[in-house]
Amino acid sequence: MAHVELLNVSKTFAMKVKGVQRLTRALDSLSFNVEKGEIIALAGASGCGKTTALRIIMGLESASSGSVKVAGRQINGCGFDRGMVFQHAELLPWRSAIENVKFGLEMKNLPQKEVDERAEHFINLVGLSHAKDHRPHQLSGGMKQRVGIARALAIDPEVLLMDEPFGALDSQTRETLQMELLDIHHRTGKTVIFVTHDLDEAVLLADRVVVMVGGHLREIIPVELERPRSDMRRVRTATEFTKKRTMIWEALHDTSKPHDMVA
Repeated sequence: MAHVELLNVSKTFAMKVKGVQRLTRALDSLSFNVEKGEIIALAGASGCGKTTALRIIMGLESASSGSVKVAGRQINGCGFDRGMVFQHAELLPWRSAIENVKFGLEMKNLPQKEVDERAEHFINLVGLSHAKDHRPHQLSGGMKQRVGIARALAIDPEVLLMDEPFGALDSQTRETLQMELLDIHHRTGKTVIFVTHDLDEAVLLADRVVVMVGGHLREIIPVELERPRSDMRRVRTATEFTKKRTMIWEALHDTSKPHDMVA
């Protein structure tokens, strides 16, 4: 049984254009499965529906039709079986780094001793033990994203969802956090679904890349690079890396197939 299953998921939004209400289609019969422990990338241009799909999996949006299941259970709203890392960390400014990590644990009503121990473990896991008492305004962009990752992992979700988590960072910090994510995945074995428009990032991190165009599934491309992928230079110069990046680019730019882009 697939760990995450999307079956014929569609999503339409009602919006007014010059006073006339129209329906905008964000997703159209999207179907794919994710196996336990896989890293799946949702790749495509802005407006292709990838973030909408992620938000539906999280339960932040509801599908207009179709179904989403995690571990065989139908999704009905948010739940602790899923954790989400947003493009911007969205930390609570009045809480320190470690107190932000504790937030989800407190929502689970866990004993304080367990909350403290788990928060310490995950703040250490992302390499921020030295800055755990800093407030968000005292942290760099990359450090804030690490706190966001620690917060999502601390609740022990079955699936980690990431919406372009490194998109707003400089290239050096982005590469550092990409490698940290690969290391965390290697140590935890979490199922990960992440959104990206960066083709290099998709190939570097994912086991399979779900290519989306205009709310549709265009193609699913397997990435047959061995794990762990700790040597970024070796991975990026591998023949498989270049081959799969080219395949994704060609799938995105194949004008022989229909693709109605949406806003």
